[in-house]
Amino acid sequence: MLGMTVSGPKADLHRYLRSAREAMLWKLDGLSEYDVRRPMTPTGTNLLGLVKHLAGIEFGYFGDTFARPYHEPLAEYDFENDPTADMWTTAEQSREDIIEFYRRVWAHADATIDTLDLTAEGSVPWWNEDHRTVTLHQILVHVTTETHRHAGHADILRELIDGAAGMLNGNDNMAARDSTWWQQYRAELEKTAQQAAERR
Repeated sequence: MLGMTVSGPKADLHRYLRSAREAMLWKLDGLSEYDVRRPMTPTGTNLLGLVKHLAGIEFGYFGDTFARPYHEPLAEYDFENDPTADMWTTAEQSREDIIEFYRRVWAHADATIDTLDLTAEGSVPWWNEDHRTVTLHQILVHVTTETHRHAGHADILRELIDGAAGMLNGNDNMAARDSTWWQQYRAELEKTAQQAAERR
């Protein structure tokens, strides 16, 4: 029926994957070129790098794994010299190019998901031989989990950059409180943490 959401194991997983993708891109909205690229952790985690990484993840898992190679070449990363090559963007790579590439990869991944049954088998060439053979079900769970994991990273990075927090555009899933309340809440947590430390 019109307006009803399709349900079932594949549709449910696909819906969760799509929501995580959109959450990732929402975390870039309104930020400067510097802020989307700046390293926010000691290991260099940054927002645009996470998007680039996830584009590569879907590119491989929903392409080569199921003998459905993507027609657009993926830049060869020199992981020998830079094991983090897919986790950051050069100054020459535009935000728009990374986002549009991610969206094109989505379309290819969605076609794979729509075309194949959950039981369809594939092979992940970069996994160990003893568990290289997989099903679409396994890969959907794997990629959905990975995307949500990085969306969680993005939540924290964005809040550290400018204080913006929330789950999805139009549904932030946050307690409806003003900035003063949040400051008081954080101060109370800090006080509690210090008290607990003093007792140990």
